[in-house]
Amino acid sequence: MGSPVFQHARVKNLPDLLQAGDVVVLNDTKVMPARLHGTKRSSGGKVEVLLVRPLEATSWEVLLKGHVATGQILQFQDEATAEVLERTQARTVLRIDTRGSIKDLLDRIGEVPLPPYIKRPADERDKEAYQTVFARSEGAVAAPTAGLHFTEQLLVALKQQGIQLVTVTLHVGPGTFRPVTVDHIEDHHMTAEWFEISGETAKCLNAAKAEGRRVVAVGTTSVRTLESAIDEAGKIRPGPGETRLFITPGFRFTMVDALLTNFHLPRTTLLMLVSAFGGLDQLRAAYAEAITARYRFYSYGDAMLIQ
Repeated sequence: MGSPVFQHARVKNLPDLLQAGDVVVLNDTKVMPARLHGTKRSSGGKVEVLLVRPLEATSWEVLLKGHVATGQILQFQDEATAEVLERTQARTVLRIDTRGSIKDLLDRIGEVPLPPYIKRPADERDKEAYQTVFARSEGAVAAPTAGLHFTEQLLVALKQQGIQLVTVTLHVGPGTFRPVTVDHIEDHHMTAEWFEISGETAKCLNAAKAEGRRVVAVGTTSVRTLESAIDEAGKIRPGPGETRLFITPGFRFTMVDALLTNFHLPRTTLLMLVSAFGGLDQLRAAYAEAITARYRFYSYGDAMLIQ
């Protein structure tokens, strides 16, 4: 394989970088204001809770900062209490008691869970700023960050160039960003993330592949959704599902032909996926080029198109 060819452009130039007939896949998940600050009823000690996914109507798997034991009661202002149903190394489960729905509770007192390297408290502006313009289905604890580059004007421009837009949903969980700390990557275990692909989206994607048109994934979450939903015939299977797909170099991509992605932290599953797609040597060269050009990295940073 020859040396990679780099071109510097702006995301607004994307319609000119793609081809008429391409299908661009967007993840329409919406970030929940899923972080709650509370206290232990017994001692008043502070706890921080990140709601990850519902198990039942009022029971949630969470990430919890603070020393708590099974059976302990937590207080969240005057809005809710929660009982610790399970507290193990594998997971923490709370049963939450509040007036109205959990969604109502989060809308009242929840904070957007900004990435830890953003060194400021979340505020009300983040409830809109840390969302894509096409966010529809609430359930993520982090934004699909490649989608943050898109504006309504860009979506219109893509359509005017004969580029088709479709959406999938993958509710991004904290496991996506968990560092890989094992010596052998096959020992790293992904946590499950819920996804859904509509019948209309599946039909569009299957038609594009049958006709030799390209599928362009926006973000690693779109890639994992598509590559997790392949049936025995190599086609996209519509409907809901859960994925623990861990894509590493050597993976054979069935559906995705091009990828728009941000620059990722080292030792993450995100970086391994992009290395699998673009090639490890090519990706190292691309990162070196981006550093030389003083590109910004991570959630609110710049992006690259691999095609």
